[in-house]
Amino acid sequence: MKKNRTYHKKKTVIVFSVCVLILLGLMGRMFYLMVVRSEYYSRKAQELHERERDIKAARGRILDCNGEVLADNKAVCTISVIHSQIEEPEKVIQMLAKELEISEETARKRVETVSSIEKVKTNVEKEVGDKIRSYGLKGVKVDEDYKRNYPYNELASKVLGFTGGDNQGIVGLEVMYEDVLKGIDGKILTTTDARGVELSELGESRIEPAAGYDLQISLDKNIQMYAQQAALKVMEEKEAQRVSILLMNPQNGEIYANVNVPEYNLNDPFVLNTEDDVSEMTDKEFQDACNQMWRNPTINDTYEPGSTFKIITMAAGLSQGVVSLDDTFTCPGYKIVEDRRIHCHKRTGHGAETFVEGAMNSCNPVFIEVGLRLGAETYYHYFQKFGLMEKTGIDLPGEAGTIMHKEEDIGQVELATISFGQSFQITPVQLATTVSSIVNGGRRVTPHFGVKVMDDEGNLVRNLTYEQQSGIVSAQVSEEVRYVLEKVVSEGSGKNGAIEGRSIGGKTATSQTLPRSENRYISSFLGFTPADDPQILGIVVIYDPQGVYYGGTIAAPVLRDIYENILPYLGIEG
Repeated sequence: MKKNRTYHKKKTVIVFSVCVLILLGLMGRMFYLMVVRSEYYSRKAQELHERERDIKAARGRILDCNGEVLADNKAVCTISVIHSQIEEPEKVIQMLAKELEISEETARKRVETVSSIEKVKTNVEKEVGDKIRSYGLKGVKVDEDYKRNYPYNELASKVLGFTGGDNQGIVGLEVMYEDVLKGIDGKILTTTDARGVELSELGESRIEPAAGYDLQISLDKNIQMYAQQAALKVMEEKEAQRVSILLMNPQNGEIYANVNVPEYNLNDPFVLNTEDDVSEMTDKEFQDACNQMWRNPTINDTYEPGSTFKIITMAAGLSQGVVSLDDTFTCPGYKIVEDRRIHCHKRTGHGAETFVEGAMNSCNPVFIEVGLRLGAETYYHYFQKFGLMEKTGIDLPGEAGTIMHKEEDIGQVELATISFGQSFQITPVQLATTVSSIVNGGRRVTPHFGVKVMDDEGNLVRNLTYEQQSGIVSAQVSEEVRYVLEKVVSEGSGKNGAIEGRSIGGKTATSQTLPRSENRYISSFLGFTPADDPQILGIVVIYDPQGVYYGGTIAAPVLRDIYENILPYLGIEG
């Protein structure tokens, strides 16, 4: 009996001890939650009773060199519904279907979705948003938003690029300068009760958005417009596949115009600029077609440059001392290299000629000889020195690199064809940049659009700077190349690019695309002025022209006409 009482007494003590320990544990836990972690759980509780909506920041504008707005914002609205606050669901459904021009089924689905907030439609015209707000229906939210707007539709579409539904840059300068343009979104905070109903007596609190910075670029709207008209004209006349034009300052790399027709409408970037039947396309085919339409061939695509590349061979040969301006050559209409007979464009030959005359005649055998004198190793060294084996660093996405033979794979035949611009590929912007660096005295410039960043009141935030590299060629070689190229235009194969009273240097080209059996050509002309001190350099590339396809015949006049109109505008003399 006594033993049993002792057992129960011990059991009671144990139970009591356990209860004390549990109580102490609970008190400790309460102390931890209420004191140590009080700030954290207070914030979590607040969040449970707060609903937030974004206030979109105005995206920075893109301005041309004269301050003309090329990309701006248009005020629009985002329409949302909050299920727990809707008192008259049928009225809301009918109103949304009517004003937003959506099906009743879609409106009902949004209204009946149980969520903290449900978006019904974005990018709604402000007038429509204001009308929806005027109904005063509970549970319907109309928030300010912005949609990107491009005042000139197709102008410089493959340079500017566009934004997506969230106003983020997708292609072009819009994505390249996203960090500059995007701004910081604000917030609207509202307090709700346990049912999710907003407590109107507490009102709303706002965190105001910060607008993005403006980007001023070197592109000139007026020059771009004129170049685009010239490109469209020659594309129509020659029934060409496409035409690209690039105009830049060879002294500092600023780009005045970059046209790639056909362009597309920046305000409707998913509408194809071709006659292809979209209804017969798969989703992948449609996306591929869009991606192709958005590409900038001047930067994203490579091509065989043909005879314009003879400028590179000329500069390398003069720099290395394997040729001088007075050297003489004989052109029988071809040159035999190993087991290959490589023809000149003039099959009957040019006969005896100096190096300068060979350039004026665009004579393949002359430049083959210069290339062979250089040799593969030395020539490849100049590719690297001139910057041809690296990208230009232009401030647009997706720049393609040069497609060149490996040095060890360049035999005599490959060396011969490279010397007059075949059997490899580069981008038009790479060619224009490299030639700029040769004719400007020997400074490798970085081609670019971005010039400066400003706030929305026009105050300078920062100037954009770009790398330059000196010593590409000597001042003497640069002068000799300019002299030769001026002769090409004034007296030689580029005479259709000449303008009376102005000194212009340049080079024509006609290259054949692969496969050669299809007889498709690329016609081009590269020209700069004044010849003795270049202030503007341009390149015109016409893809697959029909009929006469020689660069000197169809491409040179395009750049000539552009120069005749824009040089007085730019105030360039000589």
